[in-house]
Amino acid sequence: GSTLESARDAYGTLAAEGVQIRVMDPFTIKPLDCEAVVRNARECGGRVITVEDHYPEGGLGEAVAGALSSADFITKHKMLAVRDIPRSGPPAVLLDMFGISASKVVDAVRDMTK
Repeated sequence: GSTLESARDAYGTLAAEGVQIRVMDPFTIKPLDCEAVVRNARECGGRVITVEDHYPEGGLGEAVAGALSSADFITKHKMLAVRDIPRSGPPAVLLDMFGISASKVVDAVRDMTK
């Protein structure tokens, strides 16, 4: 969906700057491939950012947090999700307003890698 596109666009922006990230599309939340989540987190130094276009409660971020809780290493997880009352408007404006646009993903990566 739109958040996968945001993540892919952020990947391109960061790659152009020499920053390497990984984009994982888990396909489903239930069942979530917890082994893949933990393996990818390990390979990325324990740093994980989830991006979803709805409220965080009961979503991808919480499912990933649950998977990461079984990891035998320290993880840092940031959840980007809609945290205000949804409204209508141009998609690009809404993605940015709710903090889930490509530029917000780039900001989250930069913040996490400080």
